[in-house]
Amino acid sequence: MSSLILPAVLSGLMMGAVYALVALGLTLIYGVLHIINFAHGSLLMLALYAVYFLHYHLGVDPYLAIPIVLPVFFALGYALQRGLIAPMSSGSEQNVLLITLAISMIVDNLALYFWTSNTRTADIAYAYDTVEILGAYLPLGRVIAFVAALAVAPLLWAFMAYTRTGSAIRAVAIEKRGAELVGIDVNHTYAICFGIGTACVALAACLLLPTFYVTPQVGYTFVLVAFTTVVLGGMGSLVGALIAGLLLGVIESLCGLFLGESLGQIGIFLAFILILLFKPSGLLGRAR
Repeated sequence: MSSLILPAVLSGLMMGAVYALVALGLTLIYGVLHIINFAHGSLLMLALYAVYFLHYHLGVDPYLAIPIVLPVFFALGYALQRGLIAPMSSGSEQNVLLITLAISMIVDNLALYFWTSNTRTADIAYAYDTVEILGAYLPLGRVIAFVAALAVAPLLWAFMAYTRTGSAIRAVAIEKRGAELVGIDVNHTYAICFGIGTACVALAACLLLPTFYVTPQVGYTFVLVAFTTVVLGGMGSLVGALIAGLLLGVIESLCGLFLGESLGQIGIFLAFILILLFKPSGLLGRAR
């Protein structure tokens, strides 16, 4: 059994990086807009379908689809926030929750109507290639996703820390009224933030498809774990979301090893409860 633990830990880190990437978008949206985006999983599902159809109809490799899908989904997120969520919510956070939930239900049911519930996978030549790391053979696609997710997190942090747009986002997150007084377009900043969060799930879709599947319900597979990751890492903490995603991936993998794959996520929620009992603000969250 000990010979299986290291491969399980490494496999968990690979999957945890994808959880973290999905959670980064949620974290950014919560950190600025102070809302939970219930449509996050549905947008991930749409992105997976977009990458799948690009590959199926045009032969575009999922990794090469990144420069196509990311700007499209950034624009989609921007348009949803600026044209639908903001006008209909009237500034009420409760209304935003209901609107994003309604968007999720509409998108999921439209996907089910147009694309049925059939499971689709991309037929990619390297899908079954493996890489040996510390004696463990890991899927090449998961390794690429792990490296990409670890690269995206510091890039997103640098964007927030060193760019004018990032400074505007941080200013709006700290004090909306003060940001307005110094000339920052708050509505535009909100929409950019929502667009970046949506682009994160699009990137996750490009990294997932070589080794994963797509159905209209696939978003549920990730969004609950992503919400858990956001809370566990500390609401609004990008670094916390990355650490929590990796941790939960390892916990899920080890629980799947000892309890059976279908019970792997039990460990995620047990760890979630235990950690919040001792640190309610999350791993890197600030106590309020």
